[in-house]
Amino acid sequence: METFINIAHTQADLKQEKYTCVDLVQHYMKQIKERASLNAFLEVYEAAALVRAQTLDEKLARGESLGKLFGVVIGIKDVICVKEHRVSAASKILGDFESLFSATAVERLLAEDAIVIGRLNCDEFAMGSTNENSAFGPTRNAYDEQKVPGGSSGASAVAVQAGLCMAALGSDTGGSVRQPASFCDVIGVKPTYGRISRHGLIAYASSFDQIGPLTKSIADAALLLEVMAGKDDFDSTALQEEVPAYSQQLHFGRKAKIAYVKEVMEHPGLDAEIRANTMQFLEDLQEQGHELTAVTFPYLSYLVPTYYILTTAEASSNLARYDGVQYGYRDEEAQDMEMTYRASRTAGFGAEVKRRIMLGTFVLSAGYYDAYYSKAQKARRLILEATSAILDAYDFIVTPTTPTTAFDLGDSKYQDPIAMYLADIYTVQANLVGMPAVSLPLFQHSNGMPYGLQLMANRYEEASLLAFAQHLMEK
Repeated sequence: METFINIAHTQADLKQEKYTCVDLVQHYMKQIKERASLNAFLEVYEAAALVRAQTLDEKLARGESLGKLFGVVIGIKDVICVKEHRVSAASKILGDFESLFSATAVERLLAEDAIVIGRLNCDEFAMGSTNENSAFGPTRNAYDEQKVPGGSSGASAVAVQAGLCMAALGSDTGGSVRQPASFCDVIGVKPTYGRISRHGLIAYASSFDQIGPLTKSIADAALLLEVMAGKDDFDSTALQEEVPAYSQQLHFGRKAKIAYVKEVMEHPGLDAEIRANTMQFLEDLQEQGHELTAVTFPYLSYLVPTYYILTTAEASSNLARYDGVQYGYRDEEAQDMEMTYRASRTAGFGAEVKRRIMLGTFVLSAGYYDAYYSKAQKARRLILEATSAILDAYDFIVTPTTPTTAFDLGDSKYQDPIAMYLADIYTVQANLVGMPAVSLPLFQHSNGMPYGLQLMANRYEEASLLAFAQHLMEK
């Protein structure tokens, strides 16, 4: 079977009967087995996917109307629920828990004739930037299996990168779709907060989390977003606005007003080659007639501390439900209720998750709430106001997606939590302010590894963001 190009191309081949949906599923199952060393899939829904494919083939044969995602084989990050399948958040604490329902995003994919092929590895409870925090072992970068794929949606990026499925869903709390997209040379989109329902997404930090697609093309990302977005009675934070036909609005017919943050490009942690190539790319855009302006953002050094104080506080609350009593892992040697809680959570959670729970509990405690959590909320407001001021004057803020390319598995530098958290310095802003952002696979470093360019737009402006992204991909 030929290499996947995009959804439209594959659907045209299916309609011309060059192959069937069953052929597609069998092809991707074969690819998953051949690239098992990547450790991308935690579970492949072999029987269910083949039954689904056969049903779709019969639908085509009968001449029935086909959904927008007819025949599209999709992998799902293991924090997004799929009915009658396990969901573990890559953690021991959930044990063999099987979901009783599908996430709204998944339901909408299936309603448009997509095929879910399996669940993908990730950092435990989506907490991490390397995909090394999984209870089921790290996922490896398909470009170099000694490198990390990024996180927490690392396996979602790898699955698309390595051709194990056509597209994948991840979740983005502070860059967890965009950062691995940058490391793995694929497209990753983080929509406006609330654009896609969080119903059925296992919560990490509820005011930050968003489901987003990882794809090979902007057209595919736009189509997936179009299908998944929209109001949802099961999620009170889901936006009520009508969803534009993103896939039909990918022409950017004007010159853009682009801002880049001076402090970002001068940051000492930014790789020199990434800095030089990004600036050259921006200067090329200016020569093409786009307006390019350096702006000042005084809160760059506050982004990561603000993000981690607030997200860990929300994680402390959200993860309190995993107690070893109601479902999931339970320590069998515990003699009483308190010991059940202590032993089950101690053994069930990994080191990074426990670290964030403890940090979140600390910043919410009576003696430190005002000193940390309350101040972080005020800082978040200042960051929102400053970002909004820039995007009221410009169409997009452009930065590198990541300060470096993918680093080695087990890199001692990134075993330091602070160094790891700082790797998110350019991506957390979009989550703090709830604005849409995309990572585009535009560059390759002299070390042989890819890295991306990040675009951020104002709230609700996914249509213009994706259209300009398409323009840059064609540049």
